[in-house]
Amino acid sequence: MAKRSISKGIIKDIVIVGVGILIIWIGLQLVFGTQNPFYVVASGSMIPELQVYDVLIVQGHVSFEEIEIGDIIVFNRPSDHDRVIVHRVVSIIDEDPKTIRTQGDANPASIPGTDFPITEEEYIGKVEYVLPQVGYVTQLLKPPINYVIIAVVIGIM
Repeated sequence: MAKRSISKGIIKDIVIVGVGILIIWIGLQLVFGTQNPFYVVASGSMIPELQVYDVLIVQGHVSFEEIEIGDIIVFNRPSDHDRVIVHRVVSIIDEDPKTIRTQGDANPASIPGTDFPITEEEYIGKVEYVLPQVGYVTQLLKPPINYVIIAVVIGIM
């Protein structure tokens, strides 16, 4: 009987934490104006400015029209919108409609279909803050480690 009571308490705590996380997440989306205000750097294309596993906080309230040369932005790859890219704006190709070219700091040149043409349609937001190396935590949430964590939590219940 005591074990059942403990299990109910754990489930209740998990639900409370889950709801709390959801409320915080929705609040962050509203504050930063983007569906996902956090991105983890996955490649070395922006070294030395950004390192792999840095967590980026992205501001979606910065309009595409406000973006300038030198800004680091997050955008969907223009060729297929299949991948999110983080690169620096290196030139403004056109003003009407605004179209920009980006490039990774570690890359020798811009890559057609990846770095340009970037329009408002591809734009997600401007990088406002960097949390160095915090993204290592995401490695814990990948299979098979996440399955082990879930199994341990269930086993404790």
